[in-house]
Amino acid sequence: MEFKRKRFNQQGVRPVLLCLGLSLVTYTAGAQELFKGYENLFTPPKQYTAGFTTVKPLIDGDINDTIWKNIPWTDNFVDIEGDKKPKPHLATRCKMIWDKESLYIAVEMKEPQVWANISKHDEVIFYDNDFEVFLDPDNDTHQYMEIELNALNTVWDLFLNKPYRNNGTPLNNWEARGLRTAVKIQGTINKSTDLDQGWTVEMAIPYEAIKTDHTAKIPKDGDLWRINFSRVEWDTEIVNGLYVKKKDPAGKGLPERNWVWSPQGVINMHLPERWGYLYFSTDTIQPNYEKQKEYLWLAYYKQKDYQQKNGKYANTLNELAMSDTYAIADKPFTLILEATASQFYITLKINEQTSLTINQDGLIKTIKR
Repeated sequence: MEFKRKRFNQQGVRPVLLCLGLSLVTYTAGAQELFKGYENLFTPPKQYTAGFTTVKPLIDGDINDTIWKNIPWTDNFVDIEGDKKPKPHLATRCKMIWDKESLYIAVEMKEPQVWANISKHDEVIFYDNDFEVFLDPDNDTHQYMEIELNALNTVWDLFLNKPYRNNGTPLNNWEARGLRTAVKIQGTINKSTDLDQGWTVEMAIPYEAIKTDHTAKIPKDGDLWRINFSRVEWDTEIVNGLYVKKKDPAGKGLPERNWVWSPQGVINMHLPERWGYLYFSTDTIQPNYEKQKEYLWLAYYKQKDYQQKNGKYANTLNELAMSDTYAIADKPFTLILEATASQFYITLKINEQTSLTINQDGLIKTIKR
């Protein structure tokens, strides 16, 4: 196996990410007050650097192949709400590499009872225990992809033009052309009389399948995508040898557990601005303007709350308890709000050449002059 590392940290990315994570959460006292009440939506997203490989993995579900052995794992998954909830009692983690054609993902999920029922493509897979991938190559929160699969390797792939909160429409007939997935069970599936170790997944997601505006999103060294992973886990009991989802004392079905790589802060995977950072590089660097972008998202969240309370959007930043000027590391930037009762447009001007914008649909754009 030939694996291009350059300065890739052979022990994983933790030492690099720790320093970066500290820089992401360093706020002044004024900024802490500004973000008060929204802290759960601004915890630092997780980050992972995927190295480049010249040897393609064999997609068979076996992640003990030589090609994967020296690739670092992500952190173990946590509850979707982050520190609000206890850590998951079953471990989940994954790792990634890439080449000129595809992004490759290996997943390990511990599970003492591996089961699955759904066998039809594009059915609602999360009614079973499942593994899910969410991809936003443009980092603009629109035109993103979701891929789910269960332990039977049944796949549900869909495309969303924008998040559900913004009245997004999922395209269920969209197909990730060329997608390859495989599952391997460490034990026996759908056999309640024994204990299993878990199940592993391998995926090859071709860039040709990840098209926005009819253009394949082919990464280059140093590029950044937004990505997140979710594991849905149902509490079950064994009744007459069958796996049955548990109910509360009133007879209502218990909700599923949502375990994710990068916590969302709320029970909603469809907040792409909360997904983790995937770098196609051997060095991890802070993405350009991501700290400044947090102020755009804060204004967006406050506008949505204002509209819910008042039936219209605020006309001024002052109505949102925000200013038009802020600074990060002594570098100032300005916010400009334009709004009608039903629409708004916020511009974050970083300098004379670069601005970021967001609208009522949560669409982020970078404007270069």
